[in-house]
Amino acid sequence: MSERCFYCFRPKEFCLCKYVTPAIDTGIKFIFLMHPKEAKHQRTGTGRISHVALKDSEILVGLDFSKDARLNELLQDKQYYPVLLYPGDEALKASDETLAEKAKGKTLLVIIIDATWFCSRKIIEHTPSLLLLPRVTFAGSYESIFTFKKEPRPEYISTIESCYYLSKELQEGSLANKKADLEPLMNAFKRMIQDQLQAENDRIAGLRPSNHAYDWKYKKTKDIPKL
Repeated sequence: MSERCFYCFRPKEFCLCKYVTPAIDTGIKFIFLMHPKEAKHQRTGTGRISHVALKDSEILVGLDFSKDARLNELLQDKQYYPVLLYPGDEALKASDETLAEKAKGKTLLVIIIDATWFCSRKIIEHTPSLLLLPRVTFAGSYESIFTFKKEPRPEYISTIESCYYLSKELQEGSLANKKADLEPLMNAFKRMIQDQLQAENDRIAGLRPSNHAYDWKYKKTKDIPKL
């Protein structure tokens, strides 16, 4: 097993920390609710990179968060206005003035479920109280650039893309630090995609050993996008 970075958990040769250091001060408190499968099997996922990149963020691992001491502590903290990033008819757009009015004088506490859509539903099933929180969604429409991972639908985007687009929209609505440079988020993500595709191409070319049972599926090299 290759040696891994202690912070982003990626192999040290593919560490992304240098692209997101120093951490970005968005003026938002981000909480990533990570499904145990994501924590165990997807240790290099974009939730961890987002956590490294964002100054005021935390990762909580679990399935039932209804009795999670840290989450409940944050939800009861009067300095925060908690919202769940989750779609729904009642979800407020990030640019909606109503959201700014409700959060006035408080720091936005954005809760993001970091998991596949299947596992996200499992977290909701085990913690239905999450849906009682005010919900927020994107004002714009976005498609993921996660080229080596197939999402169920084009508009389903990764955790790091969610943080990037949501923060940009909240900057426009004065709910995030307008001086914060968010580009390191996407730069790190693009670098991650480059590294993954290069590693796949190297395995196909016999330059890197096959470490996964599914490596046999990849027989055709792919073009690597530029940053």
